[in-house]
Amino acid sequence: MATLTLHRHPLSGHAHRAELFLSLLGLEAELNDIDLAAGEHKQPPFLAKNLFGQIPVLEDGDTIIADANAILVYLAQKYDSTGQWYPTDAVTAAEVQRFLSVAAGQIASGPAAARLVNVFGASLDQDRAISIAHAVLEVLNTHLDGREWLAAEHVTIADIANYSYIAHAPEGDVSLEPYPNVQAWLARIEALQGFVPMQKTAAGLSAG
Repeated sequence: MATLTLHRHPLSGHAHRAELFLSLLGLEAELNDIDLAAGEHKQPPFLAKNLFGQIPVLEDGDTIIADANAILVYLAQKYDSTGQWYPTDAVTAAEVQRFLSVAAGQIASGPAAARLVNVFGASLDQDRAISIAHAVLEVLNTHLDGREWLAAEHVTIADIANYSYIAHAPEGDVSLEPYPNVQAWLARIEALQGFVPMQKTAAGLSAG
């Protein structure tokens, strides 16, 4: 097997979802931390790997995959022999894609954006991000009533894509207390064999 390298930042939820999935698949990868503060991701060597200048980027031998959700799809299709993580039947595949879109949409503009303000000092409208976060968490809490996983009767990459920023939502001043079904879902992911946590910060509701 070719050498796997994940270019990441330890506080990036996008990078964590790739790191988490690598671990759940039992794949060893070299973790290369990108210095975001120094703008390393905007320099020519990194832009040659991802022209959008964003982490994470996965290198699998001569193959380069950019974008967190794209990495999940790639790893599932190449390294998951069970077909569990990214099912091929039309209905379940569509459900997985729906929740990948949620991760790239409401989760990114909600809990992820709210956390960016506190953790990275991003110039974003945090009140709006917090409002989006609670709206999507309420929907997910309802969706998870009587269900264990987001898109299927078993865990898929849809769950991995949404986990990191929801789990760390309190760092962006978004409380998870009103959402017991979401909390139970997070606990199920954290109980998976091979689970690795994302580094926590003492920001927002997580301070103190």
